Amino acid sequence: MKYCYETRMEVRDYECDIEGIVNNANYLHYMEHTRHLFLKECGLSFADMHAKGVDAVVARMNLQFKTPLRCDDEFISRLALKKDGIRYVFYQDIYRASDEQLCFKGVAELVSIVNGRLANSPDYDKAFEKWITKE
Repeated sequence: MKYCYETRMEVRDYECDIEGIVNNANYLHYMEHTRHLFLKECGLSFADMHAKGVDAVVARMNLQFKTPLRCDDEFISRLALKKDGIRYVFYQDIYRASDEQLCFKGVAELVSIVNGRLANSPDYDKAFEKWITKE
């Protein structure tokens, strides 16, 4: 997969469960944080877009847990993007930094709500145009 963005993060102790591995729900936080950082990289602010009446909301997610992350692991969160009709489809993979082991694969489908209605967002389309893969 050709990624268009990546960021590094570290597992914090409170994100781990009694088994000593990252609790599954935290991967959603990692995904969301990566998307928000990507949005900033594209010149947009999630908060500013909301103030304009444009909200990107998750419509569907598919999650695959491969190899567990553990406390203090550094990891790389990578993202690829395509547009499918009205949906923005984010392919988000997480790799353990020490050995590039694939830990997590996720697909998040987002749609835009513009002034309370499901709609295409010209702002998001323009910001993402150079990153969106065409099929």
